[in-house]
Amino acid sequence: MPTFEPVLLANVGKPDSHTLKVYEAAGGYQTLRRVLQEMAPKEVVDRIRASQLRGRGGAGFPTGLKWSFLPKDDPGPIYLWANAHESEPGTFCNRVQMEHDPHQILEGIILACYATGASAAYIYLRYEYPLAYERLQQAVEECYRAGYLGRNILGSDMSLDIYIHRGAGAYICGEETGLIESIEGHRAWPRTKPPFPAVKGLFQRPTVVNNVETLACVKHILERGIEWFQSIGTPPDPSDPRDPGSFGPKVFSISGHVNRPGCVELPLGVPVRELIEQHAGGVWKGRKVKAVVPGGLSTGVLSAHELDTPLDFSGPCKAGCLGLGTGGVIVLDETYSMVDFLHNSCRF
Repeated sequence: MPTFEPVLLANVGKPDSHTLKVYEAAGGYQTLRRVLQEMAPKEVVDRIRASQLRGRGGAGFPTGLKWSFLPKDDPGPIYLWANAHESEPGTFCNRVQMEHDPHQILEGIILACYATGASAAYIYLRYEYPLAYERLQQAVEECYRAGYLGRNILGSDMSLDIYIHRGAGAYICGEETGLIESIEGHRAWPRTKPPFPAVKGLFQRPTVVNNVETLACVKHILERGIEWFQSIGTPPDPSDPRDPGSFGPKVFSISGHVNRPGCVELPLGVPVRELIEQHAGGVWKGRKVKAVVPGGLSTGVLSAHELDTPLDFSGPCKAGCLGLGTGGVIVLDETYSMVDFLHNSCRF
């Protein structure tokens, strides 16, 4: 694939990248300033919808379309939930973003709240991420002191508070209605839909739930434009009228039997083979691939004959998997027992 410039992980590796000072030095919160001065909330929703941004948390639902489901002229309150309950096995994309660049996520949250009219935002964070909690909390406090949160943000009519809620380790809380039940103090059990959260969510009020990586993308779409976003990724399949395409960058986490496990940001549609050989240093100990989990344990398994499958929202489906999922890629080498893999999966 052509040379790709990371944006979601651009600050990772910089000294003190989690601080407001470093984020502002790289242009942070300038997009928020411009949007508050120049764009109406509906314009922001329309732009995100036109970009065809799809949720990065697993389902791939169009983000702007989800926002448009909110009742028109609702008196409020409206809530926004940033889903940071990253508990899918093999997935640690969000953890890296939250630990190294929390302000990018916060700017995306504030922009999304402006677009949707939300007066409060909650970050539902996996409890097992103590460093992410510490740095997100520090970033929220920095935002209040700098005027990016609180009353009349940057002199505008917008007011917003952000709260961090730490989950109790339940995998089901990654599902949006289970998450809502949890924060309300109930058993974390998915609700029957409809009604959907956009109509009756947290405390029976209209609620938007987005993954933190999705919200970070919002910031870059508003900063760089729709044309830039759609120049990355995979266009719609002309033979499938229901395919809206897979546009934009994606953070993939790579683990298992590879030489360089970790996170890498690439365009949607990168082939599994390229991800393993070029970005994860190949299979460890000179061995060969037996199988690959393409996007977290719940997505299914690709065989060694399916390594040219593109990692976008439709590629894994065509190979018999449930979809892209979270982008958590797990590589199994030729010596590993698939019976053991299935046993561990069932135990989980």
